[in-house]
Amino acid sequence: MTETFLQPLPHGISLSCRAAGQRGQPVLLFLHGFPEAAFVWDELLAHFAARGYRCVAPNLRGYEHSSAPADVAAYRPKHLVQDIAALVAIESPGRPLECLVAHDWGGAVAWNFANQMPQLTRGLAIINSPHPGTFLRELKTNPRQQAASAYMNFLVRPDAEALLAHNDFERLWPFFHNGRPEGARWLTEPVKDQYRAVWRGAPSAAPGAGLVGGCNYYRASPLRPATADDPGVSAVELPHSMLTVSLPTLVIWALEDIALSPELIDGLDQYIPQLTLHRVEGASHWIVHEQPELVARRLTEFLEAP
Repeated sequence: MTETFLQPLPHGISLSCRAAGQRGQPVLLFLHGFPEAAFVWDELLAHFAARGYRCVAPNLRGYEHSSAPADVAAYRPKHLVQDIAALVAIESPGRPLECLVAHDWGGAVAWNFANQMPQLTRGLAIINSPHPGTFLRELKTNPRQQAASAYMNFLVRPDAEALLAHNDFERLWPFFHNGRPEGARWLTEPVKDQYRAVWRGAPSAAPGAGLVGGCNYYRASPLRPATADDPGVSAVELPHSMLTVSLPTLVIWALEDIALSPELIDGLDQYIPQLTLHRVEGASHWIVHEQPELVARRLTEFLEAP
């Protein structure tokens, strides 16, 4: 059974969390992406709680009932990593996580966390979230990835939230279709209602208020295609020391992701010596929704590997 709670952190941020499993058990921490929320992990929380883990999925700052600072600078990586480190100290006191599991923007946070604070987790599992080194490379040199990431320059617009919220979020639902004419079978009305509740924010809030925090992640990051008015990624250089991950790392990569090209997994071993890579045919960016059993199986294999 999933429990929900609001977890205050020592530095003044609170994270609304979903969790399953007994406290004191080895901890798995799950980080969601955009435009999602912690509820997307519910099936995996239940699965791994039944296998003896304490499973926790926070809503990242800016999402659902978590703190949502107004300053865009509050969504830079150092602050996001601080949130997760503080949550680890509360949920797994005195010992590292068993694994940090992350998708999309949650993965962006997790890559930074694993580089900066490897002592806080025994492993890292990434699901369709580009490593910053390969993402930087592809955004600078690959026209295919530049075109696929062009939507980022829409999400940094000051009116992005209102436009996304218009007419029952008609611009957002196609995000999940992955270019498929038939849409996404998993996107049922009950699932849509879960998303609507997150995107609307408080009942009295302005249209799209629940999307402001998510858009601020894009506004705070320079890792987006360059435009005539914004140098974007062209102005960014990252030293190799900021890109390496010494932890055992699982990468699950759905190959039909139209936003993230397969070239993003080329050369990962240059940054991750202990890499396990699983390519998944026939799955899209939303593989956690599409094939939760496969994700659970690959993650179980990784956790139980000798």
